[in-house]
Amino acid sequence: MTNFIIRRLIQTVIVIALLSYFCFYLMTLMPGDPVDLMIQSNPRITSEDVARLRNLYGLDQPTYVRYWNWMSGILQGDLGYSRTYRIPVSDIMGPKLVNTFVLSFASLALALIIAIPLGVWSALRAGTKTDYVIGFFAFSGVSMPSFWLGLILIIAFAVWIPWFPAGGTETIGVDHGSWWSIVTDRAYYLVLPTVTLAYISIGRFLRFTRSAMLEAMRNDYIRTARAKGLSRVVVIWQHGFRNALLSLITMVTLSFSGVFSGATITETVFAYQGVGKLVYDSIIANDFNVAMISFMISVSMVLIFNLIADIMYSFADPRISLS
Repeated sequence: MTNFIIRRLIQTVIVIALLSYFCFYLMTLMPGDPVDLMIQSNPRITSEDVARLRNLYGLDQPTYVRYWNWMSGILQGDLGYSRTYRIPVSDIMGPKLVNTFVLSFASLALALIIAIPLGVWSALRAGTKTDYVIGFFAFSGVSMPSFWLGLILIIAFAVWIPWFPAGGTETIGVDHGSWWSIVTDRAYYLVLPTVTLAYISIGRFLRFTRSAMLEAMRNDYIRTARAKGLSRVVVIWQHGFRNALLSLITMVTLSFSGVFSGATITETVFAYQGVGKLVYDSIIANDFNVAMISFMISVSMVLIFNLIADIMYSFADPRISLS
């Protein structure tokens, strides 16, 4: 297993390098570099000043040279400087990652808690009215746009019935006396975006659980377990669900990668100060360093959790060996 992990880590580094260069190249094609913004704000700037500034920022160099300089700074721990917020990217990214992690993990946990039991229940009652009702619930979540659901929840529970705030991350200007008041205040703002993300994900997890469970319950070892006189609970969960779990591992672990990349649309609708909204704002403002670091985090998390999924296979099913 050690050799397998080392090989995958080397592949991960290569893929990150290639994708980051491709994204870096696309970012250089976008109009509006720092010097262009200076020209717009100062019409009296001369062509000599423009040439000097482009040389100072390295904008007159080829793309691969600029990429190497940028990557060298990343490897040394220098994430660059945000020209929108006028502070280092590391100072921005830390709090945003924490906010996104809390939101995404809460919505993912809620979706799994609801989707897995409903998926198993639907599989055990395939073809019945219960299965059709659960299927309708799942398909409504899959087909519903997150921005539309978010707006509906805001209208229903922030305007018509003002139970929750329409947006934000925490109450501004309030001096919290204890950590518990901070947690409850943040949780108050998390309800609507968490429900939005969870409902969108429930349908996908539910249908995947149902199909995996249906396939597992048709195998010969299920009939053998029943013939041995094992209880229905043991047959379903220890024999059926454990084998269906192999298919779920991939989807769940890949969903964890989204915990760090953020939900751009949902965070923007609810004005939630996470990585998703930060990426949106940085692209609109052409804040190059912030957008690139966010991209690197997203790609790295997807590749790392792919590796974790492969490792978890061997624990879920001893017959699978990693070599």
